[in-house]
Amino acid sequence: MATVDVRGGVPGQRREEASRESGGPVGAGRGLAWLLVVTGAAGVLAGWVITLDKFKLLEDPGFTPGCSLNPVVSCGSVMKSEQAAVFGFPNPMLGLVTYAVVVAIGAGLLAGARHRGWFWLGLNAGTLFGVGFCTWLMQQSLYEINALCLWCCLAWTATILMFWSVTAHNVRTGVLPAPAGVRTFFGEFAFAPPLLHLGIVGMLILTRWWDFWTS
Repeated sequence: MATVDVRGGVPGQRREEASRESGGPVGAGRGLAWLLVVTGAAGVLAGWVITLDKFKLLEDPGFTPGCSLNPVVSCGSVMKSEQAAVFGFPNPMLGLVTYAVVVAIGAGLLAGARHRGWFWLGLNAGTLFGVGFCTWLMQQSLYEINALCLWCCLAWTATILMFWSVTAHNVRTGVLPAPAGVRTFFGEFAFAPPLLHLGIVGMLILTRWWDFWTS
């Protein structure tokens, strides 16, 4: 016979609260799960295309990638830079692995997986590293290489979205300790931080080449 939770609230949320209070594993809603799958897949796609074009560039230095559209949107210029292989191998090869892991995590959550707090913190730390690395690459791309790669922009966007989404989830569920006001904010306005973050990146790109865009 079905039981009724006389305390009120959504049963799923009650179970999550009880799980957190007991130190048990924490799951996630389908929204976050799908976001991880989609953003991870976008990152894999970007990494795959860039890696293929990088190999073509190594074979033929005169090769022009399909996303090299003009002096500003020039994937070839970015791929040929020193910053494109920070760890001694092409950066997108690292993305192929890490973004694929994110897809696997999202798929697991869709299947009902639940994870301990340390797992969620590890995922948060990984996405934080990703955002930090992407931020450095953005700075290098805008002010040192002086060119944009559209596939890189896709990877940057995916990383920013997954970082803020995981952070919001961890704050809401108490995995990341935070004041009640912060938890309420991420519960009601979780869309605001990634929107602001992406808006700032877009504004930097717009102002960096303002004369080019408006000419």
